[in-house]
Formats: sequence, structure tokens, C-alpha cells
Amino acid sequence: MNLPNRLTILRVCLIPVFIVFLMLDETLSWARYAAVGVFAAACITDFFDGRIARKYNMVTNFGKFMDPLADKLLVCSALICLVYYQRIYLWVVIVIVAREFIISGFRLVAAQQGLVLAASKMAKVKTAVQMIMIIVLVLNIDLAFFRIFEQVLIFASLALTIVSLLEYLIKNRSVMKGEM
Repeated sequence: MNLPNRLTILRVCLIPVFIVFLMLDETLSWARYAAVGVFAAACITDFFDGRIARKYNMVTNFGKFMDPLADKLLVCSALICLVYYQRIYLWVVIVIVAREFIISGFRLVAAQQGLVLAASKMAKVKTAVQMIMIIVLVLNIDLAFFRIFEQVLIFASLALTIVSLLEYLIKNRSVMKGEM
């Protein structure tokens, strides 16, 4: 297994560590910061696994499939926890998670046709904005600027989620018709 794929697997393994620290925030004052650190480390693995894979020609079908899935698991897990803490609107999380299910289903249809669909640039921007939003929401800084910034990030994430879904479906519509 190559380094980019190991980084992807590490990202998945960091998810329960992040969740534990986030849940400990109610009892340990430093746990929130540990959760942010673990989440940021997971985000950094996302940045480096793709860069290394492309730069050193280590792109694999496993990586094309598992990298976006690892991102979905990381982001969706964090968002569900943030709903529990009432830091994000449930309906926003439902839209984001629904998009991820739709894209995953779409990828399964493509895989049955022998295709592996890589994430688009728009989807990568969406993921980056979502990750920044999650870090800001977990930090939960009680200042007016940060409360406004949180709302901007939430709605920017929502808009990018919808736009990237539409882009993905339009760009790959031939997959649903079985024309590829």
C-alpha cells in the first residue's frame, strides 16, 4: 500500500479520536482544542494524500474511491456531532449528508460500468470550506465576529454543496443513461 493510501486510512482512523475528544469537551476544558487538533491533522492528510499521489504518480483506484469516502466520513461525523451540540442547523446537515449519499450512489453506478469518478475541483473546494467551517464551529468562540463568520461559513458550505452536486450530476449525466 502506498503512502497516499496510508494517509487516507489514517484519516479514517482519526475520526473516532476526534469524536471522543469532542464529546469530552463537556467535562475537560482542553478537549475541544484536542478535537480541533485531531480534525486539523485529518484535514492535512487529505491535502497531502492527493498531492503526493498526483506528484509521484501514485494514483490508484483505491485512492480515487477511498479518499472522497474518507472525507465524507470525516465531515459527516463532525456535522452530526455539531448538530448534537446545536452548533449547526439540522436541515443544513441533512442537505450535506444527502448530497454525499447521492454522489456515493452515483459513484456505485459508475463503478458498475467500470468507471471510477474522481472528485471535481468544485467538490474539493466544498470539502475545504466544510472543514474550515467545522473547525470554527468546534472552537465555538463567543465573539460577535465569529458568530457571523460561522453563519457565513455554514451558508457558503451549503451553497457549495448544492452547486457541486449539480455540477457532478450534469458533468456525468451519461453515467445514469449507461452511455459511458
